[in-house]
Amino acid sequence: MTVTAWQSKPMKQSVVYSNQLAVEDSLKKLESLPPLVTPHEIMKLRAELKEVALGNKFLLQGGDCAELFDYCSAEPIDGKIKVLLQMSLVLVWGARIPVVRIARMAGQFAKPRSSLTEVVNGKEIQSFRGDNINGYLPHEREPDPGRLVSSYFHSAATLNYLRAQLSSGFADLHHPFSWTLSHVQSDHIRLEYQLIVNSITEALSFMHTIGADTSPSINTADFYTSHEGLLLEYEQSLTRLLPDPTDSIPKYFNTSAHFLWIGDRTRQLDGAHVEYFRGIQNPIGIKIGPTISGAELVQLLDTINPTKAIGKVTLITRYGASLVTQKLSEHIEAVQASGHIPVWQCDPMHGNTFTSPPPYSLKTRRFADIISELRDCLRIHKDHGSRLCGMHLELTGENVTECVGGSERLEENELNRKYETYCDPRLNMNQALDAAFLVAAYYRRGGVGVGVADMY
Repeated sequence: MTVTAWQSKPMKQSVVYSNQLAVEDSLKKLESLPPLVTPHEIMKLRAELKEVALGNKFLLQGGDCAELFDYCSAEPIDGKIKVLLQMSLVLVWGARIPVVRIARMAGQFAKPRSSLTEVVNGKEIQSFRGDNINGYLPHEREPDPGRLVSSYFHSAATLNYLRAQLSSGFADLHHPFSWTLSHVQSDHIRLEYQLIVNSITEALSFMHTIGADTSPSINTADFYTSHEGLLLEYEQSLTRLLPDPTDSIPKYFNTSAHFLWIGDRTRQLDGAHVEYFRGIQNPIGIKIGPTISGAELVQLLDTINPTKAIGKVTLITRYGASLVTQKLSEHIEAVQASGHIPVWQCDPMHGNTFTSPPPYSLKTRRFADIISELRDCLRIHKDHGSRLCGMHLELTGENVTECVGGSERLEENELNRKYETYCDPRLNMNQALDAAFLVAAYYRRGGVGVGVADMY
C-alpha cells in the first residue's frame, strides 16, 4: 500500500473544486502541519477495542451529525463531554465493565449526501456537505479549498480544549455532575432512573469513605476523537509514515483522529475509500446497512483486515427498526463463520429518519424506533451467542428539539421550538441519557427483559 494508491480507484461522494491550484496549496499546507493525534494514542485505542470485541469493555461513541466550525466553543464542547461522561457512568454501573469513549468531535465536518444538489428558492444549488467543503447559506455552496485548512485548525482547537478540560478535573468523579430528572414525564420511569442514580451516587460515596477513590481513573477519563473519513484528499494530507509504538516499524497512521469510519455509501470493495482505509494502522469503523449481503461483508472484512486482527474493525450496523431483525442475523452468522472478531456496534439513528408533517416538514427520528433497534440488536446478538459491544449515537449536550419522544415525551409539533441541526436530527441530553439507562437496565437484568424500553 502507498498513501496515494486510492487515487487510482473510483470514488463516491467526490468533491469538484473550481480552483485546483488553491486545492493543491491547501493540501500542501496540511502536509506541513503537525499531527493532531499520535501513534501511541491510536494504538492504545486499538488495544482497548480488542478488549471491547472480546466482551471485556463497552464502546460508547457519540456526537454531532455534522460538526460546525461554530461548535468550536467552550459551551458546546463541555456539553458533549458531560453527556458522554454521564452516559458512560450509567453504562459502567449497568454492564459492570469499563466503557471506551469515542467522540464524534474535532473533525466530523464532512457529510455524505444522498443528492449532491438541492432546489432552494426555485434554483438548483449544491447541497451542504459539511463545513470543511462548503457553507450552509445558499451563497456559500461552492466548494472552498480554504475550508480544508480551516477544518484542521478548528479540530486542533477543539482537541486542545478537550484535553485541557480532562486534565483539569472536568471528569473527576469526586465531583459528579448533578442528575436532573425533572424532564421525565412518567413517574414510573423517573423512579427507575432515580434508583440507578442513587446506586451510582452511593457507590461513589462508599469508595470515597474507604479510600478506594485514589486511582487516576477516578480523577480523569480517556476520550478519543473520530470522524467519517469521507474527504480522502484531506485524510491523505494528514497520513504520516511513523514508527509503530508496538514494534518500532514505520507504518502509515492517519493523524487527523484516533478512529475513522467508512460510510455506508462509500464502502465499495473496488472503491477509493476501502483502498485507503486498508492501509492505515488506525482502528476503523465500517457502516453496515441493509443493502450489503453476508458474503459481501466477509469480503469487505477480508480486504480491510486480512490478518483478522481483533480490535482493528468495528462494524457499525444501521438497518432501521423495521429491518434489523431481517438483516442482523445474516450478518452475524456470516462473520462468525469467517473467523473475524469485530466490534459489533449499533447505530440506531441513521435507519430511522423521517420527515414530520407540514407545516414544518422537519427531518426527525422517533425515540421509540431508536430504542426498538437497540433492543433488537441486544436480543439478536444474545440469541446468536454474540454480543453487542457498543452503541453509536448522534447527540448533543444541548436541550435541542430534533427527535420526538423519550422520557420528556417530545411531540412533532414541538420540533420547531429548538431545531438547530444543519443536517440530521440529534438526541438531546435527556434522550441520550434515556438510551444509556435502557442499556444499563438490560445488563443489570442479566440480558433478560429490556427495562425502561417497554415504557416508551
